[in-house]
Amino acid sequence: MTLSKNKMAEKMLQKIPSSNSGASAREGKNVMSQQKVVCGDAYKNVEKYLDDSTVIVTDPPYNIKYHYRTYTDNKKDEEYWRDLSHLCSLAPSCVIMYPESLFVLSSWMNQIPTKVCSWVYNANTEKQHRDAAYFGIKPNFNLYKQPYKDMNDPRCKKLFERTGGARSYDWKEWPQVKNKNKDDGGTGVTHPCQMPVEIMKYLVGIIPTEYKIVDPFAGSGTTGVACKLLDRDFIGLEIDSEYVRLANARISQANE
Repeated sequence: MTLSKNKMAEKMLQKIPSSNSGASAREGKNVMSQQKVVCGDAYKNVEKYLDDSTVIVTDPPYNIKYHYRTYTDNKKDEEYWRDLSHLCSLAPSCVIMYPESLFVLSSWMNQIPTKVCSWVYNANTEKQHRDAAYFGIKPNFNLYKQPYKDMNDPRCKKLFERTGGARSYDWKEWPQVKNKNKDDGGTGVTHPCQMPVEIMKYLVGIIPTEYKIVDPFAGSGTTGVACKLLDRDFIGLEIDSEYVRLANARISQANE
C-alpha cells in the first residue's frame, strides 16, 4: 500500500458510520463514554481498575533499554516476563509486541492467543511489522469496517455508501508515527514511542463493544484517543506525570 493509498484510506475511514463504535451498547441510555489517563504504576495499581467488563489493550515497554523520561526499560529478563505475564493474565488482553516476544509472553502466561493480528509498516529497519495477540477474548472483525480494495471502482463506492465498508482483516498496513509527525497535544511534550491512532482504533474496534478498555502503559494516550473516537470507555495508567498531561491533552482534543 502506497502513501497515497494510505491517505485515501484515511479519508474513507472518516466516512465510515458510527456503527463501528460502542454507541450501540449504550443506545437509549443517554450515557457518554469517558476516557482519561491517571498517574500510576501499572504493576502496582492496575488491579483496582479491572473487573469482569474490562479488557487490557496495551503496547508495553519491550525491555530493550529504550530511553523514557521516568521508566527504566532494563529489567532482568525473568523479572520482566514474570511481571508482564502476571499483569496480562489479570483480565482478557490484547498485547502489541514483536512476534518473537509474543511467543515468550504466551509461554509465561501459559495461554495460547485466541487470535493474532499484524500491523505492517514500511521502515528502514529489519523489523517491518508487529503483532497483537488477543488472550481470553475473541475479536470480531465485522465490528470495525474498512474501505473496499478498489475504491476507484464506482461499484465499490456504491457498496461502501450502502454498507459502511468491508470487514477488517487480521492484518493492517499503516505507517509508523515519525518524530516530525508526533502529536504533543499542545503541551510541548512528546513520547518516544507514539502508536498510530488508526492502528489502535482497529485493535480496539474489533473488541466487542460491551467491554471497557484499560491500558496500563498509556504513554502518549493513543489508546485513549482511539477509544474516544470509537465512543468506548477507557482508563489508562502512566507512571510519568508529564506523559499523563500529554495523554489527557490529546484525548481532550480528539474529534476536534
